[in-house]
Amino acid sequence: MNDEVRWRDDIASVVFPVRGHGAICAVHRGAFRTLIGVEPSPEDCLGYFRRFEAAFREAASAKIARKGISVGMSLHLTSRDVARKLLEDYQIANGEKS
Repeated sequence: MNDEVRWRDDIASVVFPVRGHGAICAVHRGAFRTLIGVEPSPEDCLGYFRRFEAAFREAASAKIARKGISVGMSLHLTSRDVARKLLEDYQIANGEKS
């Protein structure tokens, strides 16, 4: 399996391999719509993924651990999964504000 990130028209999703898990993770266009705030094109979705790739990969790993997803079993991320990781990263980078 390689680290190729791509758009799949048949499921209207960005898909990427999960390193060390042997499976594919999909993020549907609807999740990107929620994250971006507009109806995104496939290119918009891929661009957003690339901009925040680390957060997407960390969200996949966190979901695998949280749900006990077996090695080799594919999964999908919701906007909530990704937003949770983006918020955590933001809070770590900026510290708590009082």
